[in-house]
Amino acid sequence: MSWRMTSSDPVFTANLITGRTIEQGVAIEGWKDKQEYIDAAGFVHIDPSEFKTLNVWPGSSVLVKSDFGEVVVRAVKSPYGPHPGIVFIPMGPWANQVVDPETNTTGMPSYKGIMVTITPAPGKKVLGAIDLIKTTTQGGVEA
Repeated sequence: MSWRMTSSDPVFTANLITGRTIEQGVAIEGWKDKQEYIDAAGFVHIDPSEFKTLNVWPGSSVLVKSDFGEVVVRAVKSPYGPHPGIVFIPMGPWANQVVDPETNTTGMPSYKGIMVTITPAPGKKVLGAIDLIKTTTQGGVEA
């Protein structure tokens, strides 16, 4: 059975920031096709107070959606804060799905200040980096 969002599902609106982490940096060097990379970058840090609003448990799959795209990631209680209304996804293919691709001639998209909605995604799996890129790249890519 496929899950579809309904108007009664909890929706949480937040300001997304992205950035590098030590774990993401280590995992990208040799584990791009491994679970270690998903664990290091395929998540969203959410303020602990907002899990009740979202009606999910830590570790649950959630759909993060912006004007530029969407991605399923794992919801993780942020170890920093409190910072209600601000969420964090490490830089990588998961964050890239929801950031504005426009670079304004700098060659680098803005990885901060992206308005997103987050909803529960029960039964949805966080895709690995290669599978995610294959499903979101026109025509797919070869690994």
